[in-house]
Amino acid sequence: MFKSRRSFRKDERGSVFVEALIVFPVLTLVTFGLLEVGNILWEREQMQAGLRDAARYWSRCRPVTDNYGATCSEDYARNIAFYGAPVAGTVLRVPGWDEASEITFSPAKADLPTNPAPGDLVVVSGQVVYSGSGAFDLLFGDALTIAHAVELRHIGW
Repeated sequence: MFKSRRSFRKDERGSVFVEALIVFPVLTLVTFGLLEVGNILWEREQMQAGLRDAARYWSRCRPVTDNYGATCSEDYARNIAFYGAPVAGTVLRVPGWDEASEITFSPAKADLPTNPAPGDLVVVSGQVVYSGSGAFDLLFGDALTIAHAVELRHIGW
């Protein structure tokens, strides 16, 4: 009924099962890790595109003068970054990226030059806290902040 040690060592019937038990958790972690990193990179790309579009809009703004009534607004620029259109939509580019404090414009609208010089720049920067799966927060503890800034020459309208 009991096998001897020698015959037990030569028996290979359960080796595939044991190997699968060892490899399966590792492959599962690697797979979910790749998916999570892919999602982080996708959100970063979407945020970069939104900030680039907002910076393009902001670089063409100029303040109100006696001859010109400016139509630019920071709300339009934020909506362009968040939704891809000047008017707030229903689908955000990046989930959870919709707070006015998450985007800054430099210079502010009141400080935009009336006649921009070639060296005048606008900087639009933003950040968002990554809101991925709960597994990411569980493994790393701290929240991941994705940040980016876009700098363009200010040309006015």
